[in-house]
Amino acid sequence: MLFHSSHFFVFFCLVFPIYWRLRGQRARKLWLLAASCYFYMSWNPWLIGLILFSASVDYVVALQFERVEHRLRRWLLILSISTNLGLLALFKYMNFFLASAYGTFHLLGVHVGERFLNIALPLGISFYTFETISYIVDVYQGKLRPVRNLLDYALYIMFFPHLIAGPIVRPRDFLPQLASAKRFNWDRLQLGLQIFLIGLFKKAVIADRLAPVADAVFRDPTAYGSLATWLGVLAYAGQIYCDFSGYSDMAVGVAHLFGYKLPNNFHMPYFAANITEFWRRWHISLSSWLRDYLYIPLGGSRHGSAATYRNLIVTMLLGGLWHGANWTFVIWGLYHGTLLAIHKALPLPSWMGRAVVRPVAVSFTFLSVCVGWVFFRAPTFSAAWAVLTRMFAPVAGSQAIDPGLAAVALAFLLLALAGHLIGTWVNLPSIERRLPAPLLGAGLAVGFLLVLLLTPLESKGFIYFTF
Repeated sequence: MLFHSSHFFVFFCLVFPIYWRLRGQRARKLWLLAASCYFYMSWNPWLIGLILFSASVDYVVALQFERVEHRLRRWLLILSISTNLGLLALFKYMNFFLASAYGTFHLLGVHVGERFLNIALPLGISFYTFETISYIVDVYQGKLRPVRNLLDYALYIMFFPHLIAGPIVRPRDFLPQLASAKRFNWDRLQLGLQIFLIGLFKKAVIADRLAPVADAVFRDPTAYGSLATWLGVLAYAGQIYCDFSGYSDMAVGVAHLFGYKLPNNFHMPYFAANITEFWRRWHISLSSWLRDYLYIPLGGSRHGSAATYRNLIVTMLLGGLWHGANWTFVIWGLYHGTLLAIHKALPLPSWMGRAVVRPVAVSFTFLSVCVGWVFFRAPTFSAAWAVLTRMFAPVAGSQAIDPGLAAVALAFLLLALAGHLIGTWVNLPSIERRLPAPLLGAGLAVGFLLVLLLTPLESKGFIYFTF
């Protein structure tokens, strides 16, 4: 069930009014949990058992932490994390590991019968696995008391706006919200609708209009020349940003409509002036999770420069693998880890921070990120190499991108850039507060109408649903 589908519209129109008509917080939680279970089961009803099993292990283990001695607590933590990561490895990475092993055997001249597991990738498994791990680690470290209310814990895991593709929600941010009574608020309704509409426009209009150009170039990069290749890479950079930030916006907006707040996941990342700043602005919930639960436990920057660079590279390499079971994702993570280590090792001179230099720094950072996107999007190393060589060595192609698609892609890339500039230079909240309510309502209606008119007939699923 996609946020921009008619199925979700019907689902929301049933869930929302009943939720606010119910009396009592417990009744609302139960209704929201039932709706969240239906939301997830609409893809595959059997896979909900996997979430329930994983979450149940963490729920029981967290309660046991208060009853056993420290040595046993450590083993319980290992059991819980191993269970979560073991399920993730089985469903997401087992065939990848098998394919890599078979490839190694073939290189050594050993021929074995290839067998793979016929298993479906559970939607959202990477996201809810990280959330359950953050819960159990926070309880183990004493940052959070174990949740005894099973309904609250289940809703923390299953809350449908963030269930499939984040943002990754920390328990200490969400669980306290479950303790407060929810009251309907028209201002919050307006805020939620505005955020949802912005996300819907990003995804259904901009991302899905850029997708055909990116898909064409990456499907057969050897057929296109350098100009078409650059357009395809820029289209993908715009597509993945508008697709994922659009989903995050819609998730945040829907959560507001039910009285809950989810963390902001993006902050105009393509206007970052260096790679470290980019990762503070891109997929913020994942970046902070990797920092707190992987980079810092590895030692962070506490044991000298060499260890710091190693920890950065290892963290990003594993972060790349988290995105997908393919060596191209590993290289993408290694690439970003190396960039972060270089930025850490070679601090920029103070004059690079001047406003007049910032456009150059932003452009260079954006170019560096686009190079990384090639590995993220390309299905194979050979395809990635074909794209990169055409980006930096002028080549003529045997095919050309349809002029109409190219014009649309350029128009929406410029629109995304304009949105970044307006968001940077204009105080939109201040302007909004001064506008009369009828004008704001008309603006929302016009925005929704534009989405209906500009959304392509063949809308795509969210990119991060496959991670």
